[in-house]
Amino acid sequence: MEEYTATKINESIPIDGDLTKAIWQQTVWSPRFVDMASGAPGMYDTKAAIVWNDTHLYVAFQAEEPFVEAHLTERDSIIFLESDLELFIDGGDCYYELEVNARNTVYEVFFIWKDAYQRGSRFDTPQFDVFSPQALTFGGDLDRSGSSFWYGTHPRGLRWAFLNYDMPGLETAVQIDGTLNDNSDIDKGWTLEIAIPWASLTVLANGRNLPPQPGDEWRMFLGRFQKMMVSGQEVQPHPAMVMTPHGVYDTHQPEKWSRVVFAE
Repeated sequence: MEEYTATKINESIPIDGDLTKAIWQQTVWSPRFVDMASGAPGMYDTKAAIVWNDTHLYVAFQAEEPFVEAHLTERDSIIFLESDLELFIDGGDCYYELEVNARNTVYEVFFIWKDAYQRGSRFDTPQFDVFSPQALTFGGDLDRSGSSFWYGTHPRGLRWAFLNYDMPGLETAVQIDGTLNDNSDIDKGWTLEIAIPWASLTVLANGRNLPPQPGDEWRMFLGRFQKMMVSGQEVQPHPAMVMTPHGVYDTHQPEKWSRVVFAE
């Protein structure tokens, strides 16, 4: 699904992970997520929905999972080492990554393309201090060798990754339909609800309307990574299920993310 239409609402949504609320029941959900590289149907049913109002962007996920498991509890733990749900938001010369596990543990990173980070540019601020020990360079998901060893495989090359970034006003909540970390029974899965204030997206907006105007378009990645154990061995890489396939196993390709169109 390359394009998703996000409908405007006239109410605020309390963020508690409960997707039985009328607003989520009435909105249009995405089709079942597909394999990120091949585009084949995902092994577990995963869907997402997006709505918005004048103050917030709201995103919801439904994830089928027979054995809901999550152990990491420290904020900004490497959540993708477990099963997770992920939202990325593109800002042209930068993008934001959010990962959440079934314990509602949050991992955030803000990326700025190195070719856009110049002295005196809008990114050259104390918030994005490249001398911080939590500012690293990043080339992408794929293994690299030969000529791409240092710069990855994306045409733009490296990104600065700011690991200490926290989205102001971010709210997330999870509900589990089953028993966490107990594989003696079969779970139905888990749900995730996200709210982000438009006022916190100024850098990502890059001059676009905040809140959006009907017809405005943003690119977002909505996906899921699933930790699987087979015969006592962890499957690597983790199966990746997404709203829009990339044709390659690499999350960090903003030009291939879903086009989200905002509508009344």
